[in-house]
Amino acid sequence: MSEQPTGWTRYVPIFGVLGSYRREDLSYDLVAGLVVGIVTVPQAIAYAFLAGLPPETGLYACLLPMVLYAFLGSSRQLVVGPVAVAALMVADTIRNHADQYGHDTVGIAAVLCMQAGLLLWLLRLFQVGGIVNILSRPVIGGFINGAVILIVISQIPALTGIPASPSSGPLTNVLSMAQRMSDAHALTIAIGLASLLFLWLFPPLVKRSLMRRKTPREDSALTRIGPIFVALGSILLVLVAGFETSSVGYIPAGLPSIKAPPFRLDLWIDLAPSAALIAIVAYVESFSVGSALASRQRKRVNSHQELIALGAANLGAAFTSAYPVAGSFSRSSVNYAAGGRTPISSLASALVILIALMWLTPLFQLLPHAALAAIIIISVVGLVEFKDFKTHWRFYRLDVMTHVVTLVSVLAFGVETGLLTGVCVSILLFIRRSSRPHITTVGRLGGSTHFRNIERYDAETWPKVVAVRVDESLYFANANRVEDRVLKIVETNAEAQHILLVCSSINFIDTSGLEMLRRVNESLRLASVKLHLSEVKGPVMDRLAETAFARELSGEMFFTTDEAMQKIDEESTGEIANS
Repeated sequence: MSEQPTGWTRYVPIFGVLGSYRREDLSYDLVAGLVVGIVTVPQAIAYAFLAGLPPETGLYACLLPMVLYAFLGSSRQLVVGPVAVAALMVADTIRNHADQYGHDTVGIAAVLCMQAGLLLWLLRLFQVGGIVNILSRPVIGGFINGAVILIVISQIPALTGIPASPSSGPLTNVLSMAQRMSDAHALTIAIGLASLLFLWLFPPLVKRSLMRRKTPREDSALTRIGPIFVALGSILLVLVAGFETSSVGYIPAGLPSIKAPPFRLDLWIDLAPSAALIAIVAYVESFSVGSALASRQRKRVNSHQELIALGAANLGAAFTSAYPVAGSFSRSSVNYAAGGRTPISSLASALVILIALMWLTPLFQLLPHAALAAIIIISVVGLVEFKDFKTHWRFYRLDVMTHVVTLVSVLAFGVETGLLTGVCVSILLFIRRSSRPHITTVGRLGGSTHFRNIERYDAETWPKVVAVRVDESLYFANANRVEDRVLKIVETNAEAQHILLVCSSINFIDTSGLEMLRRVNESLRLASVKLHLSEVKGPVMDRLAETAFARELSGEMFFTTDEAMQKIDEESTGEIANS
């Protein structure tokens, strides 16, 4: 184990990597970087078109952002750059605002980068990175599935040669293109279908070949380099055979110029909501991929450092005419499978992109749009998440409902509105569930110190004491329901003289919950019934101790339920004896 960096060097993890870097690591990193770089070039160009931007912006997004993340990121194998979901969100934003701001698509993308990067830094500064948890797994799953469907539909024009037409939704798009099938370009369809077929068959064929050779790694990076063969093959087809088809066109050679994003207050205000969503989605995607790769090596990714690194990467994209970046699942997997050991592999990948920009742009100008569409479709189809639907439906149906609502909303209203709808539904369902907490009467299990639900276990109860457990925190959404249930329990237990509220599942109490406890305490006092509390957690106990409720409580607060029942039982027995 290498010694962890301290002081300012912990904010630049690459120094810790270099401090323990070995000579044999270099060959692995260089090979992995070369493979990732080769795979990245056609993907970056494809995602730029998906975002509605010039092809060079995709390559620019693989230079400075990739280098900055390599220096600042806590994941050793994560590759940052253009990704499909972020590209679709950028495309949606550009479509909504381009007319208003002079069709400055590159400027809009740069502002989105700037705002996303600054937001990620603010989340780290105020240590509120947990806000990304509003994107629950069902919301993310529904959002990605909806986005994949939108991406596939958006690539049909490039795949068939049928001109795209503005419409009110994806279904209308499909119907419109179906009605114009006579406009399809035969050669374009041939290139597109051949590319799709090759990309679909390439990974299993490579895996089968590796297994025959008894190669130990079935997840070899060779299974993921199909896009470069499709790109080069389609370019050669156009170049040698002289076929005429829609292609990438002019890509300026050389490095991007360093310039600040345009600053117009109205533009920044209009783009802020979109940038916030892009930033959160990019962080969730990047952290998920980075954590998955780190877990394979029994390591961890620093969530706070990832906010810094991803924020810096997006700020770098803002000043180099790129668009928002995130951790790529496909390219990070290639990096890991190719043997990449440290962020040096990302620096090697950036060098490959640099070479492509400096000397290979004339070659990629001939790349057919149909081949790019095939690359995008195969890349995103692997993100689809439907396989666990049946299991999730049996386990917790509300999550499946959230997933479906998010997916349908993305298709019906667009990626941003769909994502927000999913978040709102998720929050509302959470509040609905927590507003109906499980409240049960508990009794002693045998002669032990354990207390369990009397409806599930043959537990001992007492006529004078009723122990009630509330399996939820007490706050505004459930305070009245808890109050009604406790008072109803008192009504149905006419002999009860003590109510013990078991607080083992109560993590916090807000002011509504506090006032509810005071009302219950007063109502029970008027009925000559004492209210006691047990197993109150430390932070809750500290808060209650500062309130009038602690002085008004008719009964006592006990450390354990067993202690409470023993003392209350002795007190009740003593009262009976005295009477």
